[in-house]
Amino acid sequence: MSFAERQAERMKKLRDLHLKRNEARQQNHQEVVEENKRQNLPANWEARKRRADWILKEEEDRTAVEANGEDYDRVKLLEISAVDAERLDRKKKKKNPDSGFADYEQATVRQYNRLVKGIKPDMEKYDEQRKKFGDAFYNEKNSILHGQFKDTKTGIDRMVDDLEKQVAKREKYSRRRMHNDDADIDYINERNMNFNKKLERFYGQHTAEIKQNLERGTAV
Repeated sequence: MSFAERQAERMKKLRDLHLKRNEARQQNHQEVVEENKRQNLPANWEARKRRADWILKEEEDRTAVEANGEDYDRVKLLEISAVDAERLDRKKKKKNPDSGFADYEQATVRQYNRLVKGIKPDMEKYDEQRKKFGDAFYNEKNSILHGQFKDTKTGIDRMVDDLEKQVAKREKYSRRRMHNDDADIDYINERNMNFNKKLERFYGQHTAEIKQNLERGTAV
Protein backbone atom coordinates (compact mmCIF):
# COMPACT_ATOMS: atom_id res chain seq x y z
CA MET A 1 0.00 0.00 0.00
CA SER A 2 1.42 3.34 -1.04
CA PHE A 3 1.82 6.37 1.20
CA ALA A 4 -1.07 8.19 -0.52
CA GLU A 5 -3.42 5.25 0.07
CA ARG A 6 -2.44 5.02 3.73
CA GLN A 7 -2.95 8.77 4.10
CA ALA A 8 -6.40 8.55 2.48
CA GLU A 9 -7.41 5.71 4.82
CA ARG A 10 -6.28 7.69 7.87
CA MET A 11 -8.28 10.73 6.72
CA LYS A 12 -11.34 8.53 6.20
CA LYS A 13 -11.06 7.16 9.75
CA LEU A 14 -10.60 10.69 11.07
CA ARG A 15 -13.76 11.88 9.30
CA ASP A 16 -15.70 8.92 10.72
CA LEU A 17 -14.51 9.81 14.21
CA HIS A 18 -15.59 13.43 13.71
CA LEU A 19 -19.03 12.29 12.53
CA LYS A 20 -19.47 9.97 15.52
CA ARG A 21 -18.35 12.72 17.90
CA ASN A 22 -20.84 15.19 16.43
CA GLU A 23 -23.61 12.59 16.57
CA ALA A 24 -22.84 11.82 20.23
CA ARG A 25 -22.78 15.55 21.02
CA GLN A 26 -26.21 16.05 19.45
CA GLN A 27 -27.66 13.08 21.31
CA ASN A 28 -26.25 14.33 24.62
CA HIS A 29 -27.67 17.79 24.00
CA GLN A 30 -31.08 16.32 23.18
CA GLU A 31 -31.03 14.22 26.36
CA VAL A 32 -30.12 17.28 28.43
CA VAL A 33 -33.02 19.24 26.91
CA GLU A 34 -35.47 16.39 27.58
CA GLU A 35 -34.23 15.98 31.15
CA ASN A 36 -34.60 19.70 31.81
CA LYS A 37 -38.10 19.60 30.36
CA ARG A 38 -39.08 16.70 32.64
CA GLN A 39 -37.70 18.51 35.70
CA ASN A 40 -39.77 21.62 34.91
CA LEU A 41 -43.02 19.66 34.71
CA PRO A 42 -45.40 19.64 37.72
CA ALA A 43 -44.95 16.85 40.23
CA ASN A 44 -48.24 15.17 39.28
CA TRP A 45 -47.97 15.74 35.53
CA GLU A 46 -47.48 12.07 34.68
CA ALA A 47 -50.46 11.04 36.80
CA ARG A 48 -52.66 13.73 35.24
CA LYS A 49 -51.64 12.69 31.75
CA ARG A 50 -52.29 9.00 32.48
CA ARG A 51 -55.69 9.91 33.92
CA ALA A 52 -56.60 11.97 30.84
CA ASP A 53 -55.45 9.20 28.48
CA TRP A 54 -57.44 6.64 30.48
CA ILE A 55 -60.59 8.77 30.22
CA LEU A 56 -60.14 9.15 26.46
CA LYS A 57 -59.59 5.41 26.01
CA GLU A 58 -62.66 4.61 28.09
CA GLU A 59 -64.78 6.98 26.02
CA GLU A 60 -63.49 5.40 22.81
CA ASP A 61 -64.27 1.91 24.13
CA ARG A 62 -67.73 3.04 25.25
CA THR A 63 -68.47 4.52 21.82
CA ALA A 64 -67.31 1.35 20.06
CA VAL A 65 -69.36 -0.93 22.33
CA GLU A 66 -72.50 1.20 22.12
CA ALA A 67 -72.14 1.30 18.33
CA ASN A 68 -72.60 -2.49 18.40
CA GLY A 69 -75.78 -2.10 20.45
CA GLU A 70 -74.25 -3.45 23.69
CA ASP A 71 -74.18 -2.10 27.23
CA TYR A 72 -70.68 -0.81 27.99
CA ASP A 73 -70.97 -1.22 31.78
CA ARG A 74 -72.04 -4.83 31.34
CA VAL A 75 -69.21 -5.57 28.91
CA LYS A 76 -66.71 -3.93 31.24
CA LEU A 77 -67.87 -6.04 34.18
CA LEU A 78 -67.24 -9.19 32.15
CA GLU A 79 -63.53 -8.32 32.15
CA ILE A 80 -63.38 -8.18 35.97
CA SER A 81 -62.69 -11.39 37.86
CA ALA A 82 -64.99 -12.58 40.64
CA VAL A 83 -62.29 -11.96 43.26
CA ASP A 84 -61.78 -8.35 42.16
CA ALA A 85 -65.54 -7.76 41.94
CA GLU A 86 -66.02 -9.04 45.49
CA ARG A 87 -63.15 -6.91 46.76
CA LEU A 88 -64.59 -3.77 45.13
CA ASP A 89 -68.03 -4.54 46.53
CA ARG A 90 -66.65 -4.89 50.07
CA LYS A 91 -64.73 -1.65 49.66
CA LYS A 92 -67.89 0.21 48.60
CA LYS A 93 -69.86 -1.15 51.55
CA LYS A 94 -67.16 -0.20 54.05
CA LYS A 95 -66.86 3.32 52.71
CA ASN A 96 -68.94 5.88 54.60
CA PRO A 97 -70.24 8.42 52.08
CA ASP A 98 -71.02 11.00 54.77
CA SER A 99 -68.71 11.01 57.76
CA GLY A 100 -70.05 14.34 59.03
CA PHE A 101 -68.20 17.60 59.54
CA ALA A 102 -64.57 17.14 60.56
CA ASP A 103 -62.92 20.39 59.53
CA TYR A 104 -63.21 23.00 56.81
CA GLU A 105 -60.56 21.30 54.68
CA GLN A 106 -62.52 18.04 54.56
CA ALA A 107 -65.72 19.97 53.91
CA THR A 108 -64.05 21.66 50.94
CA VAL A 109 -62.85 18.30 49.60
CA ARG A 110 -66.37 16.84 49.87
CA GLN A 111 -67.81 19.88 48.12
CA TYR A 112 -65.22 19.55 45.33
CA ASN A 113 -65.94 15.83 44.86
CA ARG A 114 -69.67 16.52 44.75
CA LEU A 115 -69.21 19.17 42.07
CA VAL A 116 -66.88 16.95 40.03
CA LYS A 117 -69.43 14.12 40.01
CA GLY A 118 -71.99 16.49 38.51
CA ILE A 119 -69.72 17.48 35.62
CA LYS A 120 -70.46 15.95 32.24
CA PRO A 121 -67.32 16.61 30.16
CA ASP A 122 -67.44 17.14 26.41
CA MET A 123 -64.79 14.63 25.36
CA GLU A 124 -64.80 15.76 21.72
CA LYS A 125 -64.03 19.33 22.78
CA TYR A 126 -61.45 18.02 25.25
CA ASP A 127 -59.68 15.96 22.59
CA GLU A 128 -59.76 18.89 20.16
CA GLN A 129 -58.13 21.26 22.66
CA ARG A 130 -55.60 18.62 23.71
CA LYS A 131 -54.43 18.22 20.12
CA LYS A 132 -54.43 21.98 19.55
CA PHE A 133 -52.30 22.97 22.56
CA GLY A 134 -50.13 19.84 22.82
CA ASP A 135 -48.09 19.54 26.03
CA ALA A 136 -49.17 23.05 27.07
CA PHE A 137 -52.68 21.67 27.53
CA TYR A 138 -51.52 19.93 30.73
CA ASN A 139 -50.54 23.28 32.25
CA GLU A 140 -46.83 22.97 32.87
CA LYS A 141 -45.00 25.23 35.28
CA ASN A 142 -44.02 27.72 32.58
CA SER A 143 -47.21 27.46 30.51
CA ILE A 144 -49.09 30.66 29.67
CA LEU A 145 -52.74 29.88 28.95
CA HIS A 146 -54.24 33.29 29.68
CA GLY A 147 -56.59 34.33 26.90
CA GLN A 148 -56.39 31.02 25.05
CA PHE A 149 -59.47 29.44 26.64
CA LYS A 150 -62.88 31.08 26.48
CA ASP A 151 -65.76 30.01 28.71
CA THR A 152 -68.88 28.97 26.86
CA LYS A 153 -72.31 30.36 27.66
CA THR A 154 -73.49 26.88 28.61
CA GLY A 155 -70.67 26.51 31.12
CA ILE A 156 -71.37 29.94 32.64
CA ASP A 157 -75.09 29.16 32.96
CA ARG A 158 -74.28 25.84 34.61
CA MET A 159 -72.01 27.58 37.13
CA VAL A 160 -74.69 30.20 37.92
CA ASP A 161 -77.33 27.49 38.42
CA ASP A 162 -75.05 25.61 40.80
CA LEU A 163 -74.27 28.75 42.81
CA GLU A 164 -77.98 29.54 43.10
CA LYS A 165 -78.61 26.00 44.37
CA GLN A 166 -75.87 26.43 46.97
CA VAL A 167 -77.37 29.72 48.14
CA ALA A 168 -80.86 28.20 48.37
CA LYS A 169 -79.52 25.23 50.33
CA ARG A 170 -77.54 27.49 52.67
CA GLU A 171 -80.64 29.55 53.45
CA LYS A 172 -82.39 26.46 54.81
CA TYR A 173 -79.91 26.19 57.66
CA SER A 174 -80.71 28.25 60.75
CA ARG A 175 -77.98 30.24 62.43
CA ARG A 176 -76.64 28.55 65.54
CA ARG A 177 -77.79 30.37 68.68
CA MET A 178 -75.22 31.43 71.24
CA HIS A 179 -77.58 30.76 74.17
CA ASN A 180 -80.87 29.12 75.01
CA ASP A 181 -83.74 31.63 75.09
CA ASP A 182 -85.69 29.45 77.55
CA ALA A 183 -82.84 29.26 80.07
CA ASP A 184 -82.91 31.34 83.25
CA ILE A 185 -81.04 34.63 83.05
CA ASP A 186 -78.81 34.80 86.12
CA TYR A 187 -76.11 37.11 84.77
CA ILE A 188 -75.68 40.80 84.10
CA ASN A 189 -73.13 40.65 81.27
CA GLU A 190 -71.17 38.15 79.17
CA ARG A 191 -68.28 37.98 81.63
CA ASN A 192 -70.65 37.22 84.50
CA MET A 193 -72.39 34.59 82.34
CA ASN A 194 -69.11 32.75 81.74
CA PHE A 195 -68.26 32.95 85.44
CA ASN A 196 -71.64 31.48 86.41
CA LYS A 197 -71.17 28.65 83.91
CA LYS A 198 -67.80 27.87 85.45
CA LEU A 199 -69.34 27.78 88.94
CA GLU A 200 -72.12 25.51 87.71
CA ARG A 201 -69.61 23.18 86.11
CA PHE A 202 -67.57 22.73 89.30
CA TYR A 203 -70.16 23.12 92.08
CA GLY A 204 -73.52 22.55 90.38
CA GLN A 205 -74.01 18.98 91.56
CA HIS A 206 -73.21 19.95 95.17
CA THR A 207 -75.52 22.98 95.29
CA ALA A 208 -78.44 21.62 93.25
CA GLU A 209 -80.59 20.88 96.34
CA ILE A 210 -79.89 24.28 97.92
CA LYS A 211 -80.79 26.02 94.65
CA GLN A 212 -84.07 24.09 94.39
CA ASN A 213 -85.00 24.98 97.99
CA LEU A 214 -84.31 28.65 97.31
CA GLU A 215 -86.51 28.55 94.22
CA ARG A 216 -89.35 26.85 96.16
CA GLY A 217 -88.92 29.16 99.14
CA THR A 218 -88.36 26.26 101.56
CA ALA A 219 -84.73 26.96 102.37
CA VAL A 220 -83.93 27.05 106.12
